[in-house]
Amino acid sequence: MTHQLSDLSDEGLRSYVAEQLGKSRRRTAQLADSVDVDDLIKQHSKLMSPLVWDYAHIGNQEELWLVRDVGGREPLRQDIDELYDAFMHPRADRPALPLLNPVQTRAYVEEVRDKVLDVLDHVKFDNGRELVGNGFAFGMIVQHEQQHDETMLATHQLRSGVPVLDAPPPPAGRRLPAAEVFVPGGVFEMGTSVEPWALDNERPAHAVRVAPYVIDTVPVSNGDYLRFVTSGGYQEQQWWSEAGWAHVQKGSLVGPRFWEQADGEWWRVRFGHREQLPLDEPVMHVCFYEAEAYAKWAGKRLPTEEEWEYAARFDPATGRTRRFPWGDESPGPQHANLGQRHLSPAPVGAYPAGASPLGVEQLIGDVWEWTSSDFRPYPGFRAFPYDEYSLVFFGPDYKILRGGSFGTDDVVARSTFRNWDYPIRRQIFAGFRCARDPRPEEL
Repeated sequence: MTHQLSDLSDEGLRSYVAEQLGKSRRRTAQLADSVDVDDLIKQHSKLMSPLVWDYAHIGNQEELWLVRDVGGREPLRQDIDELYDAFMHPRADRPALPLLNPVQTRAYVEEVRDKVLDVLDHVKFDNGRELVGNGFAFGMIVQHEQQHDETMLATHQLRSGVPVLDAPPPPAGRRLPAAEVFVPGGVFEMGTSVEPWALDNERPAHAVRVAPYVIDTVPVSNGDYLRFVTSGGYQEQQWWSEAGWAHVQKGSLVGPRFWEQADGEWWRVRFGHREQLPLDEPVMHVCFYEAEAYAKWAGKRLPTEEEWEYAARFDPATGRTRRFPWGDESPGPQHANLGQRHLSPAPVGAYPAGASPLGVEQLIGDVWEWTSSDFRPYPGFRAFPYDEYSLVFFGPDYKILRGGSFGTDDVVARSTFRNWDYPIRRQIFAGFRCARDPRPEEL
């Protein structure tokens, strides 16, 4: 699907929306149905909601926006709106709420979906309502469900017990043509004003000038990061910011989350499997402070958000900004590791077909990539369709992550998509790549 959703007939758009709604719901059901009732209602970490809360919240948001707002229908369960309002109750408090039980939750989300499909059958996409144009509200809800599916997948990583998820391994990696790529810099169009389902913080498109820089060809691997760990990186304050060092000390951190050392070997736990650390995969479950410290130790830095997007989208041969590193077509399995197709990042070098024109690889999928940038609005930003999606989060408290992970669906994984989180977060599927200023002889 190209960004020309506006070129589709109403029936074509209806069909595409129905396909995306079905795809997201199948994934939600798989994540919920793969565990027993106790695991569904249990809180596996204070950082996360019980899976059953996410499940009902998905249905409640769908009811609020598509049944009530777009469809103008009567509420199904107005009495539960507050229970599933993410701003009303912190995650740690949600298990104590009078939540719907698993049977009630499934019945509720199914009833909501039946109503939504009826709304979809009758909606006019060209009725002058911005919320409905190009199916935006439906796209917003599809993306919301897929984002919560990734959150539910992260909860699966935190649960203990017998493994319940399965997927084939990702493709093999390969030797890279170069460890780094020189980026000449210049002016490019950042963000988007034309992607119909882009969210408010990705808008509007605006010109940005980037100075020349050098960026890693691929994300930092487990093997690379292990050298930082074994060289004493977590014991040497010189590599850490003041806030980062305080976080390391407070948490007694010695390596990425889910890593452990036994009998001189390094292991990781992945969705219930304990396995030897795969040295050629991108490092994952590191917080911003860990990424920043490694970069300093390596004599580099984290890229800015602008540098990341320039490397991902700019084509120097044509001077235009692409939708994706490889071109304008939506991601296929040859381009990127997305959509929970595999249950881990792919080894570095696994997706040569996904390279940008400059030769930067694995920018989409595998691991979210920390950047050095705070979450700020673009010039001309307008909150739409509600302040609580982006506006309330802008500021220095959150750092930007880019590119998506193996758990991100392709409906979300745009090159313009902006994720953000606290710099201490490690349960998310986050890694990073480094950048640096060019040496005089490279210019």
